[in-house]
Amino acid sequence: MEASIFCGIQASGKSTFYKKHFFNTYVRISLDLLRRRHRENLFLKSCLKTQMRFVVDNTNPSVEERVKYIELAKAARYEVVGYYFETEVERNSQRVGRH
Repeated sequence: MEASIFCGIQASGKSTFYKKHFFNTYVRISLDLLRRRHRENLFLKSCLKTQMRFVVDNTNPSVEERVKYIELAKAARYEVVGYYFETEVERNSQRVGRH
């Protein structure tokens, strides 16, 4: 099983990348969608318990943010893959919608 952890600032293309490459085969765990850490934890635990492949689609800016997902996935014998999304700050400042 595989767990993918996305890292990058808002509007760096994480969700678009998920839709293009993972939509049909991985569960998407995203605070933008779930809104609460409690819900996120329920989704994460469900994926681990049922051995579903999943993507964590959050900014995950620090090691401390990512380590929770990595440790849980590795304990469940998942292969963990990280994706870093680099972007220019100018592009991000032009984002329309929620801030």
